[in-house]
Amino acid sequence: MSELISSSESLKIADGLAVTLHFSILLADGDEVDSTRRGKPATFVMGDGNLLPGFEAALLGLAAGADEQLSIPAAEAFGERVPGNVQRLPLARFPNADELEVGLIVSFAAPDGELPGVVMQLWDETVEVDFNHPLAGRDLVFDVSILKVEPASS
Repeated sequence: MSELISSSESLKIADGLAVTLHFSILLADGDEVDSTRRGKPATFVMGDGNLLPGFEAALLGLAAGADEQLSIPAAEAFGERVPGNVQRLPLARFPNADELEVGLIVSFAAPDGELPGVVMQLWDETVEVDFNHPLAGRDLVFDVSILKVEPASS
């Protein structure tokens, strides 16, 4: 006689399990930064690197049907702001210098891909670029609705 050992209804989120969820990332003041709630839910395997470790840690132990608002401190989300990541660069380094404006996202080649930065200030011969993640230094609220927790397909 066979016996049910576990079902997707009772599985709790743990490394190696597939999780399907809807989420919203909110700033502390409630402003929404990102969300899947108006589209398809997200599916990922815990521990596969698709979510930042702080977001994964907040999900551990939740099961299908959970609706939670989880506080994620800046250090566990996108990290603290690093003053050294704000740099002044020569204007001559920008091929389209005449198109630069404050708030523009610029991209630089880096050894491991592209490195985006935000133009913060412009001077006659230099540009101040912030290479911090735009959400660095911000405490966030991870609003999640867990739809499914199941073994990952091989």
